Parts: sequence; structure tokens; C-alpha cells
Amino acid sequence: MERYSVTGMSCAACQARVEKAVSAVPGVTSCAVSLLTNSMGVEGTANEKDIIKAVTDAGYGAAKADASPAERPAEDPLQDRETPALVKRLACSAAFLLALMYVSMGHTMFGWPLPGFFAHNHAAAGLLQLLLAATVMVINQKFFISGFRGLMHRAPNMDTLVALGSGASFVYSTAVLFMLLNGAAEEAHFYFESAAMILVLITVGKLLEARSKGKTTNALKALMRLSPQAATVERDGKETVIPIEAVRPGDVFIVRPGENVPVDGTVLSGDGAVNESALTGESIPVDKAPGSPVSAGTANLTGFLRCRAERVGKDTTLAKIIQTVSDAAATKAPIAKTADKVSGVFVPVVIGIAVIATAAWLIAGRDPGFALGRGISVLVISCPCALGLATPVAIMVGSGVGARSGILYKTAAALEQTGKTQIAVLDKTGTITRGEPVLTDLLPAEGTDEETLLRLAYALERRSEHPLALAVTRAAEERGMQAEEVESFRAAPGNGLSAELGGKPLCGGKRGFIKEIPPAMLSAADALADEGKTPLFFSYGGRALGVIAVADTLKDDSPAAVQALKDLGLHVVMLTGDNRRTAEAVGKKAGVDTVIAGVLPDRKEEIVRLMQQYGSVTMIGDGINDAPALTRADIGMAIGAGTDVAIDAADVVLMHSRLTDAVTAIRLSRAALTNIRENLFWAFIYNVIGIPLAAGLWIPIFGWTLSPMFGAAAMSLSSFCVVSNALRLNLFNPAKPIKKKKPAVGLPAPEIINKITEEKKMQKTVKINGMMCPRCEAHVKKALEAIPGVEAADPSHERNEAVLTLSAEVSDEAIRAAVEEAGYEIG
Repeated sequence: MERYSVTGMSCAACQARVEKAVSAVPGVTSCAVSLLTNSMGVEGTANEKDIIKAVTDAGYGAAKADASPAERPAEDPLQDRETPALVKRLACSAAFLLALMYVSMGHTMFGWPLPGFFAHNHAAAGLLQLLLAATVMVINQKFFISGFRGLMHRAPNMDTLVALGSGASFVYSTAVLFMLLNGAAEEAHFYFESAAMILVLITVGKLLEARSKGKTTNALKALMRLSPQAATVERDGKETVIPIEAVRPGDVFIVRPGENVPVDGTVLSGDGAVNESALTGESIPVDKAPGSPVSAGTANLTGFLRCRAERVGKDTTLAKIIQTVSDAAATKAPIAKTADKVSGVFVPVVIGIAVIATAAWLIAGRDPGFALGRGISVLVISCPCALGLATPVAIMVGSGVGARSGILYKTAAALEQTGKTQIAVLDKTGTITRGEPVLTDLLPAEGTDEETLLRLAYALERRSEHPLALAVTRAAEERGMQAEEVESFRAAPGNGLSAELGGKPLCGGKRGFIKEIPPAMLSAADALADEGKTPLFFSYGGRALGVIAVADTLKDDSPAAVQALKDLGLHVVMLTGDNRRTAEAVGKKAGVDTVIAGVLPDRKEEIVRLMQQYGSVTMIGDGINDAPALTRADIGMAIGAGTDVAIDAADVVLMHSRLTDAVTAIRLSRAALTNIRENLFWAFIYNVIGIPLAAGLWIPIFGWTLSPMFGAAAMSLSSFCVVSNALRLNLFNPAKPIKKKKPAVGLPAPEIINKITEEKKMQKTVKINGMMCPRCEAHVKKALEAIPGVEAADPSHERNEAVLTLSAEVSDEAIRAAVEEAGYEIG
């Protein structure tokens, strides 16, 4: 997406005009203009000059934004330059307006004194009012320049309404003054104070709006301020301070206590404690040592760190977060399309209503001043700004709140759609579970204690690189155990390990490899297997030592997150490539509604597509194998610790790798969507109620009327109220208890599973010896599915078999060759 800054926009009508003009340029595939940030995102192959020319021809200014927000100075992007200018304008305008009000209303209504020359000289008083009103109009000339320029380009905007309202009051009053000077009237009523008051009140509204808009970007500004402007690097053996833009991958940089890390890198030497709360939300400092990663924008609290730069500029984690939040603000949510359609015709319709109202009252016999007052009231009370700001301010605030919580919505559409989720599909490994095996149970045999069992198992397993062996090794090292040296170490692939310790045989492995295990312990091992754990059997000196169970355990927050998703009214499905026995055990512990196991990556995408027939689907995963399903789902959520492929394919990124953040993402999206609807409702209802009232529709019935000044005041507050309502999203509290809802869709588990597991192909069951864990199953699965004619393979190390789904006849010889090449044997 190419970024441009756009100048001269004042309301949603301007925004719609720019979008329409740029979208018509050949080669532009999409265009999104943000009234909030005065920016434009364009996709396609169109030439930069053609895009800028289209904006210029529409009556506005445009320039290419070459740098991403993260690469600009912290005070430059989204800097509020509008508020200081409005404050000066308002102060000057108010001073002249007060003088005008004293002359026009203070003297006539309250008898406040005037110099003798003006006391009974209406013409002189009128001339003074004209001069004061004209001064206010000159100070606020921006309204007239922008408004009439839009009119000339056949793209009237909010400034056009203000300019017409104020200008009509001024012109009418000037005409009356000339009539008075010519002796055509002895007394006259002027509207100079209305002409000036309208401009001042609209400026007050603009100021309030600008200040509120500034607050919506506070989260993004805070992230940008984290970007250091300089780095201390080692060049030619000396420490040199250079601009951050000059740092290159491979440079060695220094971070002293109290300094921010300038770029992403790895610690080469030194130790320290780094505060990473700005990126992770975790307040506890993280200890850093050689080999530890460091991220740009984090603060070194203690210690001296010497690091190697790896990702710089827009490639750093901080820059990507800033870019994602900024991109979300620059895109449009689907719900905004309704407001855009209305905004495109809003101003011309309002001008038409004002003309009709004025003409109608003149025809009804009312005096020109009254009729003109109704038309002016219609012009100044109408507010297309409220419509234009209703969606983007909520999107910006919602994206900022999400970023502070470690949730990145890539687009405005993602922020809106996430809250509409009805079915949550969760990957198992790395999403519900930790993604790495850990030791879960120690069952020592009679006459042996847990410490002895683990100590001897450690001596054997530390020689192996198998994931199950690493789980045993880690558990022993965490307990501070010292490894004993074994001799004659041998590995029997797919079965187990053996060695000698103190002259006695020490063995460990799967059932069948160890002969000395008593029946009671075998039964206990079967119970562990039913829980989705892998039992490892050990013996020493010909006597059973016991059983150690290893499993990929649930993350601490998984059961609570799944229950919270269900409380939100979602149907929760676990989708995994693991075997059914393990998957069902994990699914039962996590509390999911439906478990679908033994699924290949391409079939995950197919299953998500099937589920979309029942409702809006959000897929949550972390691996490369999840990427197709993440892309297919209505919303793809990537666990932040997952692969880059998964993160790139997702619509939402959970930076903290917590499943509970998926719950927060959905709740925040629903809160933002509710806020947008509230904003749109009040923007529409304000205009629906205000315009007929201003036009005098209710005068014959109730006698209700509205002066132009009150109309201007109401218009000034409308946009401010919309923006202020959006700022309430900053009060969003993810810890607030969830109000339980019934499932939004009925997703009968048997029906879905029957659709997914519908067998139209031939099946064949093959006995395979040597598998002892899920990793072994993965090897066998890969080998078998490489055979032409094998659609899918579902191996199980517990049953020592694999179920093959065939699309053609496959010979036993081909199956045997594939299994043996993988290191296993046909039973």
C-alpha cells in the first residue's frame, strides 16, 4: 500500500470526493482516505503523479509519504498542528465578536452605553457591525476559501455550508444597511452578529474536535516515542554515536543502563535487566545474557549490553507494530460504507433543503429576514463531519487499545469482523498446548523413589536428542541433578535406549523394549496414555525402575480461555493433525466443544470452509501448516510466538502468545463495533432531528424554531460528542466479567464430523513396529503420504498401526519400502 498525505479536507464529503477521484484513476485497485489522520492509502499500479493530479483536480492537496510512520521523527507523524492554529484563530475571533455583540445586542437589548455618535445613529452602528463582522470573517477566511473552492469543483463540503450560512447573513445585512443609508428604511434589523457568531462557534467545535482527535492517536504516538533517534555502535574499534537510520544489520551496538535498545538484535556480551512492557505488556523486567534477543524500544534498566544488530529500520518488531496500527487506521471498516454513501450526497442535499426552506417561508408570506434565518439555520446545523468521524475515530482508538494489550488488528475490516465470530477453530500444538513435551508424571516401581528414577533416566536420556528425551533432561536439570556417566550407549531407533552404569544394564523406552515392567505398572501406563501422555519405561540391573510420562501440556490459560470463548456464545473446535486418542484427551482437558483430529494442513482449510456454512469462523494457529486455514477463515489469528508465515497470513496477531488474548480481541472488537454503531446512530439522528427543526417544519404545529446561532452551537458540539464517545473505548477492561451468551449458531458435532470424515476412498490398515511418540508418527505419516495413491495416513504409536486412505491401489512392497526408509518396520 502506497501512502499519501492529503490536505484541505474538512468533512466526510471531502473524504468521499477524494476517494472517488483517486479510485477513478486507471490502475488503482483500492483507495482508503482517513479524515482522522488526513492520510490516504492506495493499492494498485497507478502512477504517483496521476494519483496526486486526481486529488489536486478534486480541489485538494496531496503528497507522497515516502517514510513509514515508524521511520519518521516521533513528533512528526500525527503531530497536532491544527489545535495551536485554531486556538489563535478563536482568540482573535472572540475578541472582535465580543465587541460586535456589545454593539448589536448589549446596547439594544440591555441598554449598555455607547458613544453619543452611535446612540441614535442606526447607520453608524450598522457600519461598525459590518466592519467587526468582516474582520471576524477575514480571520476565519479558511472556511470561505475551502467552501467556495469545493463549490467550484462541484464537491461542496462542510465548509461550504458554513461559508454559505455566514455569507448569506452578511450579504443580507449589508443589503439592509445600504437600504438604510439610501433612506429606504428608518430602522433595520441586522444579522452581522449571526454571520460572525456562526464562524466563532464552528471554530470552537473544530477546536474541541481537533483536541479529541489528537487523543485518539495517543497510543500510536506513545509507540513512536519509543523509537530511539541515535545508537552507539562500534566502528574501527571506537564507540561512535550515529543516527538510527545509519545502523545496519551486523553492526555491534552498545546499550548502557537507562538507555533504550535502538534496533532488534542479540546480546553478544554483558548481562542486564530489560523492561519490555512497552512491547509485551509484562511489567517484570526480563534478564538478558549472551544469546538473548533484544527488541527496539525496550529499556535497559541495569547492566552493560553489547549486541549485534539483526533487524533495523522498518524491520524491527516495534516498527512493525507501529505500521500495523497505522495501517488499520488508514483502512476502512465495511460498516463505514453506509456513512460514505450518505456523505457523498449530504452537502448538496442540505443546500437544496436550505433553498427550499427559504423559498417556502417567503411564499408563506414571512419577511425575508425570517425566511433567510431558516435557510441559514439548516446550513449551519447540518454536520457531515459527525458521519465521517463516526467510524475512523472508533477504529483508531480500538486499534490503539489493542496494541497496548498486545493485540494487532491489521485492518479496520479485521477489527470489525473479529467481533462477529461465531465459531472459533483452535490449532492444538502451540496454541492450546505449549508446543514442546514436558515431564508430567513419575511412577517409580516398588523399592524405588522418584528422585532415583529421574536421576537414572537422566543419565541415559541426556545422550539422546529425541524430543521426549529432552523433556526428561530438562526436568532433571531444573531439579539441579548432576548427570552420571554411562558406558556402551546404544540407541534402538523407534524403540528405546540402552547403556551400562556401574557395570549394570540401564534401559529406557517404549512398551516391549523393557521386559521387567510388572502388570500393575503397565495398567497405570495405559491410564496415562488415555490422558494423551506418552509413557517411557525404565529398568536398571534387570529390575523395573518405573514409568515416566511425557506430554505436550496445556498452556496455563487454555481452559479458562476456551470457557471464556464459550461464554461469549462461540462454538469452540480443536483442529489438529495429531492422532485422535491424544487429541481427545487434550480437548477434554481444554473443554472444547468439538475435536477433529488427524487432519492434514490442506484439509484444515477444507474444514474451515465447511464450517463457514454454519457461521463466521475465526481460526487461531501458530504454525506454517495453519497458514492455509488462517487465510481461508473469516478472521485468522496468529499466536505471536508462531512462524512468520502464520503471522503474515493472519488478520490479527496476538503478540503475547496467550489464548486469553483471543478472547480479549473478540471482546474489544465487539466493544468497538458497538461504539461505531452508537456514533453512526447519533450522527444520523442528530441530522434527522436538527435539519427539520432548523427549517421550521415544527413551527406551524408546536411553534418550535431555531436561530442560526443555536444551530451553529449544536453543529459545533456534534462532532465533539462523536469523538468523545469513541474515546470511551480507552476505558475498555478485559478483566471485566463476561455476560454469558447462548451459542450464536448450532453446530452439531456429529453432523460436522460426518461431513469431514465422510469416506469415499478405500482404506487400508498397516501394522508398523518402532513408533514410540508423536514425532515418530509424523515421520511415518510423511513417508506414507509421499507414496502415489495414498491420500492420507493416520499412524498411531499406541496401536502400532497406520490407517491409510487410498485413491488408487498401492502395493504392499511400496508401503514396506517407505516405512523401512523412514527407520521403522512392517509388523
